[in-house]
Amino acid sequence: MSFKLLTWNVQWCYGLDHRVDVARIVREAQAFADFDVLCLQEVAVHYPGLPGGAGHDQPALLRGLLPGYEIHFGPAVDELGRHGARQQFGNLVASRLPVAQVAHHLLPYPAEAGKKSMPRSCSVATVLTPLGPVRVMTAHLEFYSKRQRVAQVQALRALHAEACEQAAFPPQDDESGWPFQNKVHTRDAILCGDWNLEPGSAEHLALQQPFDAGDAAFGADRADALHDAWMVAHPGMAHAPTFQVFDRCYRPEPVTVDFIFVSEGLTGRVRRVEVDLQTQASDHQPVLIELA
Repeated sequence: MSFKLLTWNVQWCYGLDHRVDVARIVREAQAFADFDVLCLQEVAVHYPGLPGGAGHDQPALLRGLLPGYEIHFGPAVDELGRHGARQQFGNLVASRLPVAQVAHHLLPYPAEAGKKSMPRSCSVATVLTPLGPVRVMTAHLEFYSKRQRVAQVQALRALHAEACEQAAFPPQDDESGWPFQNKVHTRDAILCGDWNLEPGSAEHLALQQPFDAGDAAFGADRADALHDAWMVAHPGMAHAPTFQVFDRCYRPEPVTVDFIFVSEGLTGRVRRVEVDLQTQASDHQPVLIELA
């Protein structure tokens, strides 16, 4: 039994050839891995002003391109466009396995005058995998504002800790069929996405800090620590780059900003973590994890 998850910041499906091509993203993702769950960041709805033009509904197109997958889109930005159309921009989770529940959380957005920024979010899908339920959390953190990014890292830790507490201390049993009915709670989690931070940075280390008595807001039960899955699969080896591999418009050298983190209980199940270093369908490279 195995479970494969692929995460990719697709940059509204805008390739380095300056073409927006949603079908190409699906083709290249499927060529890289036979994934059970696909997590995408920077999925757009009705943004014709983006480079290459993204005036279409990308979640709807992905639904048609991925038959047999549930599609769950969580916009971080949801606004009335300058030309009257509803515009959305955010994360998408596609799963061919049953999804017990889905939630979309807006992340902190503290004011920082003069800084370019936009709202950010985390989409959470509890997937019923062959290995048991796994809480998949995918996010895209702020690029330009460290203050916002640090707050967003802490919010992700809080969301994970809260979910672990729910698993340890579940609500009252209820099979009424009402919205209060029992939910699937699990301590096992995969956090993935474009974190806009680098290996060894303060934010990277903070995300992996053990939970202790100082996290009293999350109850007496300690949450499971999070671990960088690349480091689990490749101890002592530098992270493969995931950004600016072919393009240098933001940075002079390739860098790793796309990560997968796994909770403590899943570290022993990590079989491989790989980066596709060939595709140029986005300015980021897709990252794959396989659990067994």
